[in-house]
Amino acid sequence: MVSETKTTEAPGLRRELKARHLTMIAIGGSIGTGLFVASGATISQAGPGGALLSYMLIGLMVYFLMTSLGELAAYMPVSGSFATYGQNYVEEGFGFALGWNYWYNWAVTIAVDLVAAQLVMSWWFPDTPGWIWSALFLGVIFLLNYISVRGFGEAEYWFSLIKVTTVIVFIIVGVLMIIGIFKGAQPAGWSNWTIGEAPFAGGFAAMIGVAMIVGFSFQGTELIGIAAGESEDPAKNIPRAVRQVFWRILLFYVFAILIISLIIPYTDPSLLRNDVKDISVSPFTPGVPARGSALCGGGDERSYSDGGAVSG
Repeated sequence: MVSETKTTEAPGLRRELKARHLTMIAIGGSIGTGLFVASGATISQAGPGGALLSYMLIGLMVYFLMTSLGELAAYMPVSGSFATYGQNYVEEGFGFALGWNYWYNWAVTIAVDLVAAQLVMSWWFPDTPGWIWSALFLGVIFLLNYISVRGFGEAEYWFSLIKVTTVIVFIIVGVLMIIGIFKGAQPAGWSNWTIGEAPFAGGFAAMIGVAMIVGFSFQGTELIGIAAGESEDPAKNIPRAVRQVFWRILLFYVFAILIISLIIPYTDPSLLRNDVKDISVSPFTPGVPARGSALCGGGDERSYSDGGAVSG
């Protein structure tokens, strides 16, 4: 346990991110396309049990990773985060390569999110050219990164709150559907875990095969380390935010995947479709209308593209 914090503050940095900003970044930073869309592919390829176990294993790894990153970020809260740590504690070349690889990673991710946003808006407004939506959202991203640190923190806070609320509402509605609380709906129960090759379709190989998709879903969790350089009180706020990671993994990933797998059979072809014609069949939308409720139909797909776009 470190007893003091190194205040190696770079010129121009303003420590204006409050505890609530960091906490919401830790909770909602990685809730996006990986969960709202790609989770359907994991269930389809590995079955409900395989997908759930894969999310749990990768989630455990991410939790250990975040506790390590949180300790370093609290001790040395710099904007370079793990690239700086690699340069200082491993080797300069390692830090250099890590920093540029991370930049490239987010450059690709932002492009993916812009395409996802375009797909969503094209479903709602089919007569509008898709490139207009991509350009519009790209402008919003630049604007959010241009404004003050506190303004960015507020934007991240509220966008993340929307995503968190979406997942919580989905979980609540899903539980009500599973127990058959809705009028005219048949209880889902555990029937979808017993059809075909479920719960572990494809066996161990399939579970390992979807690990890359699952890993992509957790991308953004490390943003808490990036934000440490502009945190108001990193020694106190960073550990508090990192501790939220465990509950976020448990609630927003494990529970969400469990609910989806109980509502939608892994053999449902809609789990693998995510183009313009089928954007409404995000795994967070088809199960609800199919069980006799329109509470989530056509709503969740509007928010899944937020993941990473604001954070990046």
